[in-house]
Amino acid sequence: MSPVSQDHQDSQETHPVPASLWDLYCSFTWLALQGFGGVLAIVQRELVEKKRWLTNEEFAGEWAVAQIMPGPNVMNLSVMVGARYFGLRGALAALAGMLSIPLVLVLLLAVMYSHFSQHPGVVGATRGMSAVAAGLIIATGLKLVSGLIHHPLGRLFCGAIVLSCFVIVALLHWHLGIVLLGIGPVIGMLTYRAMKL
Repeated sequence: MSPVSQDHQDSQETHPVPASLWDLYCSFTWLALQGFGGVLAIVQRELVEKKRWLTNEEFAGEWAVAQIMPGPNVMNLSVMVGARYFGLRGALAALAGMLSIPLVLVLLLAVMYSHFSQHPGVVGATRGMSAVAAGLIIATGLKLVSGLIHHPLGRLFCGAIVLSCFVIVALLHWHLGIVLLGIGPVIGMLTYRAMKL
């Protein structure tokens, strides 16, 4: 057995796994139904804290890969988690869970919103939700930081990278793709070398 498959097997023994494809589908459907306005905070809470299908470190690693792949981050993550446990069938079940029922609800909401979008209550609610969305993103970012505690490059170096990425994207307004393609491969190679030592 290869070291990678042995690590995966050890990882599965230390935390629960989805019971079936149906469990995977229902879990991702429930996750998607909770995620109006952004699913990141909910994904981390459901997969790491509640279901414990992933450790915080595994989630941070898979989320990083999901972000650099084309397409919606959470869809990418659902495919990766499904494939981790059930291969192609798991990937399709998790993706179907993310899309099927939420798609119907979003279409219904879109029709309703087109009729009531100018109502003062709806306008105020949509403006107020921007603060909630920002808070959820910040809270999840802080939770992901705990996954860097045992990073091979060390806390101080990782903290410097997090801070520099924040400054480059939030304050200097560089395109996210430039940051990912510029800093990502360098950090990836440094981490690989540190893990080999």
